[in-house]
Amino acid sequence: MRRIRPVVTRALQCLIVLILFTGCPGQAPSRSEFVLGTVCSVNLYEGGSQKVYQTIFDRLREIENLMSASLEDSDIGRVNNAAGIEAVAVHPDTITVLKRAIYFAELSGGAFDPTVGPLVKLWGIGTDAERIPREEEIAAVLPLINWRDIGIDEDACTVFLTQPGMRLDLGAIAKGYAADEAARIIKAAHIKRALIDLGGNILVLGAKRDGTPWRVGIQNPAEGRGAYFGIAEAADKTLVTSGVYERFFESGGKRYHHILSPRDGYPVDRGLLSVTIIGDSSIDADALSTSLFALGYEAGSVLAESLANTEAIFVFTDLSVRGTSGAFGNFTITDDSFSIHADAY
Repeated sequence: MRRIRPVVTRALQCLIVLILFTGCPGQAPSRSEFVLGTVCSVNLYEGGSQKVYQTIFDRLREIENLMSASLEDSDIGRVNNAAGIEAVAVHPDTITVLKRAIYFAELSGGAFDPTVGPLVKLWGIGTDAERIPREEEIAAVLPLINWRDIGIDEDACTVFLTQPGMRLDLGAIAKGYAADEAARIIKAAHIKRALIDLGGNILVLGAKRDGTPWRVGIQNPAEGRGAYFGIAEAADKTLVTSGVYERFFESGGKRYHHILSPRDGYPVDRGLLSVTIIGDSSIDADALSTSLFALGYEAGSVLAESLANTEAIFVFTDLSVRGTSGAFGNFTITDDSFSIHADAY
């Protein structure tokens, strides 16, 4: 079995690589820390200060301490440990993110499901315990995966998982919430231009100094982190990608990636390498990138088209690219290995 481990460097951690930070010479102020399980970087322009940076990273760490499934004393860890036993009091932020996760679970028909935790634990992808589970092991945990079995009491601010053995995992949505929170702090400080990169969840505020959009390189899902196959121009937008390159291991010549199907318990196989969402809300884009990857192009594109201010770019295993109706207006392929599908328009 070949194990793939993420290398903790700034260039390799990015799922979406920001290839042009500024429109002027000189190094802009920036700060990077390891938080939320990845390298997170924030670049503030025209008014950024160490106080604002500190406020941002304190907030990111607070979100991690509330929502990490790997921390026993986090809200999510305590809810998981009490599954089938009792309701657990949690922070209002946890309720907010969990409610949004349930919204996307319903919207996607269960393709996105925050109760996927038992499968995540079983496969262990990205940990020293990663393995291919036996069919009977997968069959045993599938009944535990059902977002409808999450009980939320907003008045009491409690969460209850109704079945013993259930586990929440907010890994497909929490970073998006964190990016939105970082943007909220930056706007409150009256900073008009900023770049937020939470391990590849990109959020750009404003535009470059000359008024032109930021140029964001979209991760090449067939290469290592840091390579891009196209450039999107964006201002006041978030860009989030989910794909087979993020966390995976190989066994018997086959790649097993971390996006697991709540339906059959195996890594999703829809003929896709990645899905990139371009939108206004990072929490929504985070959940949607996973949802659309799990749904596949046909159902996923229909869902994306139904949502306002949302575009999606789908990359297939044959390196063809399709997108929603407005996806290619500000996107250019830069790698000749990729091509826009003939019926993409």
